Amino acid sequence: MIEMPGAFARSTIEREGESGAVWLAELPKIVAELLGRWGCVPDGEVMHGGVGVIIPVRRRAGGTAVLKVSFPHPGNVHEPDAFAAWGGRGAVLLLERDDERFAMLLERARTSTLSEVEDGEEVVTVAGRINRRLAIPAPPGLPRLRDQAGPWEEQLRKDAEELAHTMSRDVVDAAVATVGELGRIQPDLLVHGDLHSGNILRADREPWLAVDPKGYVGDPAYDGGTLLKSRALVLLEADDLRRAVDRTLDIFAEAAELDRERVRRWAQFHAVQAAFWGRRHGFRMARSGSRLDWLTEFADRLAELLGPRDRLARRRPNRFPERPAASGQ
Repeated sequence: MIEMPGAFARSTIEREGESGAVWLAELPKIVAELLGRWGCVPDGEVMHGGVGVIIPVRRRAGGTAVLKVSFPHPGNVHEPDAFAAWGGRGAVLLLERDDERFAMLLERARTSTLSEVEDGEEVVTVAGRINRRLAIPAPPGLPRLRDQAGPWEEQLRKDAEELAHTMSRDVVDAAVATVGELGRIQPDLLVHGDLHSGNILRADREPWLAVDPKGYVGDPAYDGGTLLKSRALVLLEADDLRRAVDRTLDIFAEAAELDRERVRRWAQFHAVQAAFWGRRHGFRMARSGSRLDWLTEFADRLAELLGPRDRLARRRPNRFPERPAASGQ
């Protein structure tokens, strides 16, 4: 019987409540049934992400793989569809799938991620190249980012009215304009939807392969924003924040072969969203206290830096204040 990680069990119950507890109770049986059906035996320690467990396995027919079983949630529905469409192009191969159980048998990559690479420019370059390879004509039936444009705009306006923040009106208006001008008309290309360095793994078949896609249809430049947002803590260490942000945009746009202005605009939209989200829900690394205040202020600052230069309402120093001490987190 496979033993599930305690941290994964606790976070699942905290997030999903009773339905999460019921699913966790059934999970060992689900895993055992899938291992038997797909001819696999466990071959390593059980790992987990935010919503699923990953079990290294060895196939009786030969070779290695991983079994991934996720909590049933609408956001996980199209992950196997994306893998199937890519067919191993820039992402791990899909070997088997059970959509009813939200389970997949996937090509095994290594456990180290792109986030562990110290050279920041290499990180951004690799992510941009992966983004380019994943941007293929989308198969039918996948969710379209353009359908989220209405809810995005409504939430941005609501947040701006209800929440205290330090962003100027021009900065928020720029994010709303991106939704209206880029969000409602997007290409029919498959995009990862959550492309960041933690979702790109070292591999053997190719140097790097993507995992954990959302499987959206839309603008590949959208994922430039998800990547830059994930680089926030690295950017915080820069002596010149504006220059570091600009350099990140330049490298990603060139590597992904995308229009740099589209990448900037989507990145600015993501930053504004994050600034509001943090105030309503907190961040994974800080739910309350001075550290959360510091992170939301940085999101405000990043949103301003990413705005059109001729529309910025005010200027601030390019060096962000030191992060709060651990006692204040």
